[in-house]
Amino acid sequence: MVILDENDNIAHSEMKYGDSVVMIGNEWSADHKSPKSIGGKNTQTVHVQLERGADIDAHCEHARKAGAEVLQEPDTQFYGDRTYRARDGEGHIWTFGVTVQEMTPAEWDKAMGGGVRTQTRL
Repeated sequence: MVILDENDNIAHSEMKYGDSVVMIGNEWSADHKSPKSIGGKNTQTVHVQLERGADIDAHCEHARKAGAEVLQEPDTQFYGDRTYRARDGEGHIWTFGVTVQEMTPAEWDKAMGGGVRTQTRL
């Protein structure tokens, strides 16, 4: 779904994947800028975790065919998720993942050779 402003620019858009909806707003105030207008820099990290069993490779191909620039092809990570990274037309970088192997933090630590820490209280 797309909502256009008075100049036919995208003001708001929504994407549906499975039972989930991602809503994206455009630049609507001095504090809300697109990477496209600030030299391509991203000011946040966006990660979308797909439901178990999702075909992440097909998801990546769909994104590519829709115009996304794939920055990192699908690859299985040390922590058991298969992920890929893509840049949309406004310059936002998205990471998509799906768990392909359930692992504990201790297993992540072993797989990466140390470095995993857990926090037990805030």
